[in-house]
Amino acid sequence: MSESPETPGTVLLRRGEVHSPADPFATAMIVERGRIAWVGSEGAADSFADGVEEIVDLDGALVTPAFTDAHVHTTATGLALTGLDLSAARSLAEALTLVREHAGSHPADRVLLGHGWDAARWPDGRPPTRAELDEATGGRPLYLTRIDVHSAVVTTALLDLVPGVTDLPGYTDGPLTRDAHHAVRAAAHAAVTPGQRTTAQRAALAHAASLGIGSVHECAGPDISSEGDFTGLLRLAASEPGPRVVGYWAEQAEDGVARARALGASGAAGDLFVDGALGSHTACLHRPYADASHTGTAYLDTAAVAAHVVACTEAGLQAGFHAIGDAAVTTVVEGVRAAAEKVGLPRIRAARHRVEHAEMLTPETIAGFAELGLTASVQPAFDALWGGEDGMYARRLGAERARTLNPFAGLLRAGVPLAFGSDSPVTPLDPWGTVRAAAFHRTPEHRVSVRAAFTAHTRGGWRAIGRDDAGVLVPGTPADYAVWRTEALVVQAPDDRVARWSTDPRSGTPGLPDLTPGAPLPLCLRTVVDGHTVFVRPGE
Repeated sequence: MSESPETPGTVLLRRGEVHSPADPFATAMIVERGRIAWVGSEGAADSFADGVEEIVDLDGALVTPAFTDAHVHTTATGLALTGLDLSAARSLAEALTLVREHAGSHPADRVLLGHGWDAARWPDGRPPTRAELDEATGGRPLYLTRIDVHSAVVTTALLDLVPGVTDLPGYTDGPLTRDAHHAVRAAAHAAVTPGQRTTAQRAALAHAASLGIGSVHECAGPDISSEGDFTGLLRLAASEPGPRVVGYWAEQAEDGVARARALGASGAAGDLFVDGALGSHTACLHRPYADASHTGTAYLDTAAVAAHVVACTEAGLQAGFHAIGDAAVTTVVEGVRAAAEKVGLPRIRAARHRVEHAEMLTPETIAGFAELGLTASVQPAFDALWGGEDGMYARRLGAERARTLNPFAGLLRAGVPLAFGSDSPVTPLDPWGTVRAAAFHRTPEHRVSVRAAFTAHTRGGWRAIGRDDAGVLVPGTPADYAVWRTEALVVQAPDDRVARWSTDPRSGTPGLPDLTPGAPLPLCLRTVVDGHTVFVRPGE
């Protein structure tokens, strides 16, 4: 998987469909020295054949820019891929069986790690109790995160490793949140050996490459992982071929900006928590939850947001925040606006500060994002998983408020830059599924075209790190691309008005796979990063 030290050779790809705005009917592409050198027609490609070192016969396959997943937790993703994943558990009993089997098959693990339970989808409607987990693990330490990663259930043996945890905010006999959760998470992650961590990271990056993902934005921080985990991942990505990793370190301490720079981060951003998550009742709201008598948890106030944005802007780094609830998003907008009053709006806009998730938006906060040049780093799969009239959002907020969530169309209309991601392992790495979720949002007025969603998941991720010269197949851009086996190409809008004429050459619009729910998703055959092949499907 590493970036080879040799400069990649010249490659001609031909007899396919190349998704390029430079030529909407391109069937061939040349890559030279890690850059796109030319796109055009099959006939014109013949004149270049003598100058290339490799010819790839696409046999009708589609070539697109590689995807960028703008929000990933790489080690946690790898641990879920290689360990205990409860996201498919259909009941509490099934989850406990999986815990019991995992404990039996991992007798040497100092702490058992698992992820993905979601009691809201179980007939029982409740998470496992501590006593049930103690029995299922045979009394061993276990850390088991809810699907949103903002709360966790644990065994008594794990609590015994964290002195004073019962006195921390967020401690209960059920799922732990807030400081209590952070304390047990640190203890659990400390038990992961360097070898286990590297294995997990390799597994996550290899899986991403197999899905046509060429870049991931690692959202790390002291409350999420560790400095060693973060720097180890950056070293791994720099030394082995695979998806490029852009690292963010979310720390708001007095020296947080300096620490982010010292660790090699692109910004003091990512999951710098202004609030928590809706599923765990910790997203911060203006009005109480529909199924709880409180408004969630606020971790930062307007002054703290403003101070962090000022420090990052003056240091030439991106700032960024995790904000889900409407009160949290308001805090971010007001804080960034206060920072703009101090350092000037042009500097704030030029820095392209980010907001992760940004689910509960209002017309006022959308306008604030546009005014301040904030990038919305969002996860369409959240709506696919939890949206709709009967979904978790509706249970937490009531149907009326739930229908306002994840307003992608409104953000685009206002000119807010979008970058799509998964928040893996919260939702799986699944780029075409992510594009489908945005184009077929459960609330029709929030839908965007497949083309707009695709752009947000390719070029949008590059723009979110300040790069406008990548994420698209035109001469001069980095040769990050993926090759796909797919069905006929179409152009889909939210109401599908243009799908019928999309194959007419007069449209001049590059097509994309049909992502109508139920249609098969494209299969990745090859992924290339900087001209280096990092994945080839066996048999291709």
